[in-house]
Amino acid sequence: MKPKRIRLFIKPYCGWCHKAERWLGERDVRYEKIDVISDEAAFDEMIRLSGQELVPVLDVDGKILADFGPDQLADFWTKLEKQNAEPESS
Repeated sequence: MKPKRIRLFIKPYCGWCHKAERWLGERDVRYEKIDVISDEAAFDEMIRLSGQELVPVLDVDGKILADFGPDQLADFWTKLEKQNAEPESS
């Protein structure tokens, strides 16, 4: 699976965020890490995308996973891979 844009919204002191970063790193997933504490506009965007203030929030080409742990991330990623593997109908 080769998503075009992956962004991970985090707060530096968030344990779940660290686990998400580790999970993505172990799978060599390239992503943009966005610290919503140091960037107010990013915090506002995260709320607009996810409907909440909790982190982490993962944005994969517009598909959003919010306030998750490693198990939810694995399930989300598996579903994305399946969706991207399906041939598009004409």
